[in-house]
Amino acid sequence: MPDMIPRYNFLATGIGSVPFLDVESACSEILEKFPLMPFWPQFVRRSYLEDMSVQYSEGLPLLEISKEQRSIRISEDVETESEMTRFYERFLEKDIDYFAISREFAPGLYGLIDLIRQGKGPDGPFIKGQTVGPVTFAAGIMDDTGKPILYNDDLREAMANGLAIKALWQAEILGQSGRKPVIFLDEPYLSGFGSAFSVIQRHEVIAILKTVINYLKENSNAFVGIHCCGNTDWSMLIEAGPDIINFDAYAYMEHFLLYSDSIIRFIERGGSTAWGIVPTSGFEEGISLEGLVSKMDSGVTSIYKWGVSPEILAERSILTPACGMGGMETKAAKTAMNMLTWLSANYRQTSDK
Repeated sequence: MPDMIPRYNFLATGIGSVPFLDVESACSEILEKFPLMPFWPQFVRRSYLEDMSVQYSEGLPLLEISKEQRSIRISEDVETESEMTRFYERFLEKDIDYFAISREFAPGLYGLIDLIRQGKGPDGPFIKGQTVGPVTFAAGIMDDTGKPILYNDDLREAMANGLAIKALWQAEILGQSGRKPVIFLDEPYLSGFGSAFSVIQRHEVIAILKTVINYLKENSNAFVGIHCCGNTDWSMLIEAGPDIINFDAYAYMEHFLLYSDSIIRFIERGGSTAWGIVPTSGFEEGISLEGLVSKMDSGVTSIYKWGVSPEILAERSILTPACGMGGMETKAAKTAMNMLTWLSANYRQTSDK
C-alpha cells in the first residue's frame, strides 16, 4: 500500500464506459457530477477503437486490429522474435511515450484533461483512469491457432508488461492535472472464477495481476484498484495487492461479504472498498433510492459487526455504478449518475456527523 492512506468518505466515481456520443459534454457532466474523483469516459458507441481491449493495444507487440471485422488477434504476418525484441527494448528503457494511448483511441481521456487544464470544474483530490486487466486482455486475444494467449506464457507476460507501462503513462498524464491518480484494472473475465470454463489457476491469476499492480506502485504514486462486476474469489483479488477492490454491491453483496477474514485484513492494512451500488443492467425495473440505501446499509452494517469502525469504513469507501454504463440507454445512464451523486452526498453527510 502507498504510504498515504486516502480518505474517500463515500465519494462517487464511475467505471469507464458511457452511452454518450459528445465528448466535451460528457466530460463536463462527469466533472460536475463527480468533482472529487472524475473519471475519463470510454465512448464505446462512437468507435470500435474504444472497445475495452482495443483501446489499450497501441504499442503492444504482434497485435492485428481489424475495424471491419471488429477483431483483435495475434498477427500471422510479423516476425515474432524481432517484434518481441523491439517491444522489450522499449519496455526496459521505460519509453512510456511510445506506449501512450492516442486521442483517437481515448478521446475521453484527453477531453477530461483538457477541461481540467482550462480550469473547468471545481478542484478535487483525485482523478480516475482505467485499463483492461491483464487476465481479461489475454483471455480475449487469440493466437494463430485460435487459442487465447492467456495460455501462452511468453505472450501473456509480454501483454501484462505492456499494459503495465501503458497504465504508468496514463497515471503520469492524469497526475499532471494536479490530482492524485487512481487506476482501476477492469477484470470481467474473472467473474465466476473457478467454474468449469475457467481453467487458469488461482496462483497464476495473482501473478498476472501483480505484474501490473507492482509495476504501477514501484514507478508511480497512483492508487491501484481492481474492478470485477461479477462474483469471483475475492480473497484472490485481495491477495494480488491492490489498494481498492471494486465489486457489484447491488447484485453480489452477500457473496462479497462471505470473505470476511480477507476483507478485514485488507481494510486493516489500508485497503479501500468501492461499492458498485447502482445497477447498470435491468436498471429501470423498480430501482429506487430507498432500496439502494437499504442494500448499502445492510452491507456496511455487516462490516461494522466485524469490528471495523464506521469512521474507518467511511474513509475507505467509494461509491460507483455496478459496472460500466456503456450498455445503458442514455436517459437511464443519466439517472444512474444522479442517483450515485445523491447516495454519495447522503453517506458523506452521515459520515461527517
